[in-house]
Amino acid sequence: MRAAADRCRRSLFGVLWRSGRLYCTDQSSRVKIFDRNLKRKQRDRAAWLMRPKDSLMDEVAENLLDRLEDCKKTFPTALCMGGSLEAIRRLLNGRGGIEKLIMMDTSHEMVKLCKLAEQDSPNKNVETTFIVADEEFLPVKESSVDLVISSLGLHWTNDLPGAMIQSRMALKPDGLFLAAILGGETLRELRIACTVAQMEREGGISPRLSPLAQVRDAGNLLTRAGFTLPGVDVDDHTVRYNSALELIEHLRNMGETNALLQRSNILKRDTALATAAVYESMFALGDGTIPATFQVIYMTGWREHPSQQRAKRRGSATVSFKDIQKQFGEGS
Repeated sequence: MRAAADRCRRSLFGVLWRSGRLYCTDQSSRVKIFDRNLKRKQRDRAAWLMRPKDSLMDEVAENLLDRLEDCKKTFPTALCMGGSLEAIRRLLNGRGGIEKLIMMDTSHEMVKLCKLAEQDSPNKNVETTFIVADEEFLPVKESSVDLVISSLGLHWTNDLPGAMIQSRMALKPDGLFLAAILGGETLRELRIACTVAQMEREGGISPRLSPLAQVRDAGNLLTRAGFTLPGVDVDDHTVRYNSALELIEHLRNMGETNALLQRSNILKRDTALATAAVYESMFALGDGTIPATFQVIYMTGWREHPSQQRAKRRGSATVSFKDIQKQFGEGS
């Protein structure tokens, strides 16, 4: 019955795409890596477990929003999708000249949490609406928003290039796309400890941590999605925990636990304890805490517009490098 419902939903979005000019990529032929239904349930749980102010999520959201201050133009209509929605809403503080804010998530409970937060401390001069939808089936018309922003959400999509293409099509000309995703070096300490413990206890390894994009791939993703003036930068955030169990609890509170389709549903107790012991023996700091690395990749891209800077046509230069060399050579 669930499969039938999914087919009906895809058919419905296909009708909307044809009649309402919504843009979705073909979902039938792509490889599925993540269990999106499980991820929705994990985010439902995270909505109730999430810390009121998570320092990591707040720092990433703040760094993302800082990029709006570097732009001279304003973005009256913005779409914020997935990830740390509440942090973006709370830390916006009038940046970007946003007048209408659309907050979207696959999780009904996460959207409900944002609604309650908005009621308690509303953003002044910002009209906020809330929708439950999937980044892989973006329910937004073409050229309808000025800004698309996603903080720590898009790395769970099965078709990241497709989701970015849909985001570009939703933008008005000269609209801005801002996203922060977790990079491939995230939780490298936990990956090493888990691999060592599984090899020792079970004689083999099974996927416990999700695959993530590498830094070198981010620029290609922006270009493939058709964005102009692409920009990529990386930050490594190191968070200290008292134990590996505290780290796992934090990941659960953020909704960042394993959602692989081919995951193993059973984690043996002795393997879990061995992972914690290996983690502590290999990476413990002098004060007894253990570090965890979160690599965050920030991506910036614009929808094409005639006013944007462009490279000159090849062969259009009027001064040769030889002449420049002669001029500076004579001056020295």
